[in-house]
Amino acid sequence: MAVLTALAVGTLGARVAGWLGLDYVDGWPQAIAVGLALMFTMTGIAHFTPGMRRDMIAIVPPRLPRPALLVAVTGVLELVGAVGLLYPPTRVAAASCLFALMLAMFPANVYASRMPNPPASMSSRLGVRSAEEVVYLAAAMAVAVGSG
Repeated sequence: MAVLTALAVGTLGARVAGWLGLDYVDGWPQAIAVGLALMFTMTGIAHFTPGMRRDMIAIVPPRLPRPALLVAVTGVLELVGAVGLLYPPTRVAAASCLFALMLAMFPANVYASRMPNPPASMSSRLGVRSAEEVVYLAAAMAVAVGSG
């Protein structure tokens, strides 16, 4: 829920700044890019904090090799994507790549929902995870399409 809140608050705060005259966020796609950047900064950092990292490694489906490396790589990609969202020339590419990354990582959510004892920090309710994922994907699409 904190991630969804970051997206919403970051987006609305940026949009208000745009209404107050900040040209950088003079439209919804630009404001959503700021909200997504905040969200991906949070999730990217989480890939490297000990407790969250352990939990993320635990939900990597067992058929995938080197879960610790996969968690590190996806964390770096999220952080790079967050920066890319804030730089207008790379915004569309960053939003598109993050869209693809979210799709690629979603099987871990499905796996976590089917675990008998998922990590405490990972919600096991697939319906909630899926609904949030739709919001994140829609936000990335809004930035990719609206910023082009």
